[in-house]
Amino acid sequence: MAWLLLAGAILCEVGGTLSLRVAATGRRGWYLLVFTAYVAAFSLLGLALAGGLGLGVAYGVWAATGVALTAVGSRLLFDEPLTPLMGAGLALIIVGVLLVELGVHAG
Repeated sequence: MAWLLLAGAILCEVGGTLSLRVAATGRRGWYLLVFTAYVAAFSLLGLALAGGLGLGVAYGVWAATGVALTAVGSRLLFDEPLTPLMGAGLALIIVGVLLVELGVHAG
Protein backbone atom coordinates (compact mmCIF):
# COMPACT_ATOMS: atom_id res chain seq x y z
CA MET A 1 0.00 0.00 0.00
CA ALA A 2 2.85 2.39 0.79
CA TRP A 3 4.19 1.99 -2.75
CA LEU A 4 0.77 2.87 -4.20
CA LEU A 5 0.66 5.97 -2.03
CA LEU A 6 4.12 6.91 -3.27
CA ALA A 7 3.01 6.41 -6.88
CA GLY A 8 0.05 8.72 -6.24
CA ALA A 9 2.37 11.28 -4.66
CA ILE A 10 4.64 11.18 -7.70
CA LEU A 11 1.76 11.57 -10.15
CA CYS A 12 0.35 14.51 -8.17
CA GLU A 13 3.75 16.20 -8.02
CA VAL A 14 4.35 15.76 -11.75
CA GLY A 15 0.86 17.00 -12.53
CA GLY A 16 1.42 20.02 -10.32
CA THR A 17 4.75 20.78 -11.94
CA LEU A 18 3.37 20.50 -15.47
CA SER A 19 0.47 22.71 -14.39
CA LEU A 20 2.97 25.23 -13.06
CA ARG A 21 4.39 25.49 -16.57
CA VAL A 22 0.93 26.37 -17.88
CA ALA A 23 0.29 28.83 -15.04
CA ALA A 24 3.61 30.55 -15.71
CA THR A 25 2.44 31.43 -19.23
CA GLY A 26 -0.21 33.75 -17.80
CA ARG A 27 -3.07 31.36 -17.09
CA ARG A 28 -3.33 32.29 -13.44
CA GLY A 29 -6.26 29.96 -12.74
CA TRP A 30 -3.88 27.01 -13.05
CA TYR A 31 -2.14 28.03 -9.83
CA LEU A 32 -5.07 26.53 -7.91
CA LEU A 33 -4.34 23.17 -9.54
CA VAL A 34 -0.63 23.58 -8.79
CA PHE A 35 -1.35 24.24 -5.12
CA THR A 36 -3.85 21.39 -4.83
CA ALA A 37 -1.56 18.90 -6.57
CA TYR A 38 1.42 19.80 -4.38
CA VAL A 39 -0.61 19.52 -1.17
CA ALA A 40 -1.91 16.14 -2.32
CA ALA A 41 1.61 15.03 -3.29
CA PHE A 42 3.14 15.83 0.08
CA SER A 43 0.16 14.37 1.94
CA LEU A 44 0.47 11.11 0.02
CA LEU A 45 4.23 11.06 0.55
CA GLY A 46 3.64 11.46 4.28
CA LEU A 47 1.20 8.56 4.24
CA ALA A 48 3.70 6.42 2.30
CA LEU A 49 6.33 7.16 4.94
CA ALA A 50 3.86 6.37 7.71
CA GLY A 51 3.15 3.11 5.87
CA GLY A 52 6.72 1.98 6.30
CA LEU A 53 8.76 3.30 3.37
CA GLY A 54 12.15 4.67 4.34
CA LEU A 55 12.68 8.35 3.64
CA GLY A 56 15.83 7.85 1.55
CA VAL A 57 14.20 5.29 -0.69
CA ALA A 58 10.85 7.10 -0.97
CA TYR A 59 12.41 10.45 -1.74
CA GLY A 60 14.88 8.92 -4.19
CA VAL A 61 12.15 7.12 -6.10
CA TRP A 62 9.99 10.27 -5.98
CA ALA A 63 12.79 12.45 -7.32
CA ALA A 64 14.01 10.11 -10.06
CA THR A 65 10.56 9.20 -11.31
CA GLY A 66 9.38 12.79 -11.03
CA VAL A 67 12.31 14.13 -13.04
CA ALA A 68 11.84 11.49 -15.74
CA LEU A 69 8.07 11.90 -16.03
CA THR A 70 8.30 15.69 -15.98
CA ALA A 71 10.93 15.66 -18.75
CA VAL A 72 8.80 13.34 -20.91
CA GLY A 73 5.62 15.27 -20.11
CA SER A 74 7.19 18.62 -20.95
CA ARG A 75 8.41 17.14 -24.24
CA LEU A 76 4.94 15.84 -25.13
CA LEU A 77 2.89 18.78 -23.86
CA PHE A 78 5.16 21.77 -24.43
CA ASP A 79 7.54 20.55 -27.14
CA GLU A 80 10.52 21.15 -24.86
CA PRO A 81 13.80 19.43 -25.72
CA LEU A 82 14.60 15.91 -24.60
CA THR A 83 17.98 15.15 -26.12
CA PRO A 84 19.90 11.89 -26.00
CA LEU A 85 22.28 13.48 -23.49
CA MET A 86 19.32 14.40 -21.29
CA GLY A 87 18.05 10.83 -21.64
CA ALA A 88 21.43 9.54 -20.49
CA GLY A 89 21.25 11.84 -17.47
CA LEU A 90 17.79 10.54 -16.61
CA ALA A 91 19.06 6.97 -16.92
CA LEU A 92 21.93 7.76 -14.53
CA ILE A 93 19.49 9.23 -12.01
CA ILE A 94 17.30 6.14 -12.19
CA VAL A 95 20.29 3.78 -11.85
CA GLY A 96 21.49 5.78 -8.84
CA VAL A 97 18.14 5.44 -7.11
CA LEU A 98 18.08 1.71 -7.84
CA LEU A 99 21.52 1.39 -6.24
CA VAL A 100 20.24 3.20 -3.15
CA GLU A 101 17.26 0.83 -3.01
CA LEU A 102 19.51 -2.21 -3.40
CA GLY A 103 21.85 -0.85 -0.73
CA VAL A 104 18.98 -0.69 1.75
CA HIS A 105 18.31 -4.37 1.27
CA ALA A 106 21.97 -5.40 1.22
CA GLY A 107 22.92 -3.70 4.46
